[in-house]
Amino acid sequence: MKLYGYFRSSAAYRLRIALNLKGLEYEQVAVNLLKGEHKAEAYHKVNAQGFVPALTDGDLTLGQSMAMLEYLEEAYPQVPLLPRDAAGRARVRQMANIVACDIHPLNNLRVLKYIKNTLGASEGQKTAWYHHWIMEGFQAFEALLVQGGAQRFCYGDHPTFADVCLVPQVYNARRFNCSLEAFPRIRRIADHCNRQDAFIRAQPENQPDAI
Repeated sequence: MKLYGYFRSSAAYRLRIALNLKGLEYEQVAVNLLKGEHKAEAYHKVNAQGFVPALTDGDLTLGQSMAMLEYLEEAYPQVPLLPRDAAGRARVRQMANIVACDIHPLNNLRVLKYIKNTLGASEGQKTAWYHHWIMEGFQAFEALLVQGGAQRFCYGDHPTFADVCLVPQVYNARRFNCSLEAFPRIRRIADHCNRQDAFIRAQPENQPDAI
C-alpha cells in the first residue's frame, strides 16, 4: 500500500492516522505542494485531480480522503473506525463531514492562495477568513460533542472517523493561532488523541518529508 501525501496536508494526516489505527503497513510517497509537484503530469496519472492524498492498494488507486477512509473500513474491518449501529455511524460521519466538507475545503492551500494572489486579500484578511470558517465549524462540532456526552473520543470509547478528521483540523487551527478557548471538549479530545501512538506517529513533524 502507498500513500501519496504532503506532511502538512490535513487530508493526508487523516489517512496516516487511520492506517496507523488499523495497524496497516504503508509506504509514504512525498508530493511537495509548495514546489508544485502535485501539478506534474506524472502525479496526475496517479490522481487526476492533482490533490493529495492518493492511496494505492494493489491495482486500486483512490483520491479523496473520505472515500479512502470508507475503503479502508470496508476492506480492512479489523479495528473498526465506525460504530456498529446505523445511528452511531451516521453521527460519526456527520462530525467528520463538518471538517472534511465544510471547514477544510474553504481553508486549504489552493483556496488561501487564490484569495490572496488572485483576489488581492491582505495577509490579515486571509487570516480572518481562515479563523472564521474554523470558528463556525467548531461551534457546531462542539455542540455535537456536548449533545453526545463525548469524553475521551468524539463518539464512544474508541477513535472513529470523527477523531481522524478532528485532530488534523485542530493542528491547523493551532498552527494559524486560532483561539480554541470556546471549545473545551474539542481541545480535551484532541489532546487525549495526541497522546496515543497512532496519532503521534501521524503528526506532521514526524513525517519523512517534514521541513
